[in-house]
Amino acid sequence: MAGSIKLTEVDIAWAGDSLERLNVGLARVVVGQKLACKQLVACLLAGGHVLLEGVPGVAKTILARTMAQLLDLRFGRVQFTPDLLPGDLTGTVIYDPLERRFVRQSGPVFTQILLADEINRAPAKVQSALLEAMEEGQVTVGLETTQLPDPFWVVATQNPVELEGTFPLPEAQQDRFLARVTVPYPSLDDEREIAERGPVRASLSQVIPALSADSLKRLKSMTQQVHVSSPVRDYAVDLARATRRGESGAIAEVAHQLRLGVGPRGPLALLALGRAWALLCGRNHVRPDDIQSVALAALGHRIIPDYSTQAKGITNAALVNRLLDLVAVP
Repeated sequence: MAGSIKLTEVDIAWAGDSLERLNVGLARVVVGQKLACKQLVACLLAGGHVLLEGVPGVAKTILARTMAQLLDLRFGRVQFTPDLLPGDLTGTVIYDPLERRFVRQSGPVFTQILLADEINRAPAKVQSALLEAMEEGQVTVGLETTQLPDPFWVVATQNPVELEGTFPLPEAQQDRFLARVTVPYPSLDDEREIAERGPVRASLSQVIPALSADSLKRLKSMTQQVHVSSPVRDYAVDLARATRRGESGAIAEVAHQLRLGVGPRGPLALLALGRAWALLCGRNHVRPDDIQSVALAALGHRIIPDYSTQAKGITNAALVNRLLDLVAVP
């Protein structure tokens, strides 16, 4: 069972050194965005796919590309557009006149880190093709099913839904992402540094791997071994149930403002990210404040405010923060 093997001080020290190299590598390319970087690393350790949300130009693509170079993993990028077809992503079967047979042509999904850029610019059929690959870890082209590489990690970027020309991800598809990480505008000091540095191409060309494949595998295994006590596990469940109107444990102030509450994947996401967050903080056990630190990333995209709540301008972040205020902490 996850968390049943206690991590030693030596394990924690090794993990801290390894993750520090990763953080230093990110900071050399990405100015600021410390919270977004930490949340992205937490998703990596937890083994979950991630949505990066922010307006154009806030380093969403750079974050994903830098991470791939630091991990020395194969990187692929697909720019999602309204005319993209599922076969453009997964591949297709074509007839080879020289061989006189049909051959499979693999698509860009066959990589280790896939950047699905502006996923909400493509229609639902293409989004579904990607999400099926994420869920199953395999792709079927024609009559042939092929396993995707290990690791296979999707970093999908999206523009805020209020921007023109978007196809919002349906609720069920958003739920398959472990977390949604918001990348905000840089601070004044950070933006001045960005202006001083200029384009990031030179910085990217100087990135050297910070972790080997074996080190990454060990870190992910250690994340699963971070201990979660029963009270903390119950706390994660209570946070999810508090959002469901009509359920036992529902908190009316929050649940009555939601059209859809957090599903069963929510507590699992809280615990997976909580373990990763604890390891990033140098601990071998999860505390309630770890769950609180990852709550917005884990739950923010899993709740849907009702129309009156949206009309009042109440955001998902405000609802999650209010949830944290109201649910009893162990």
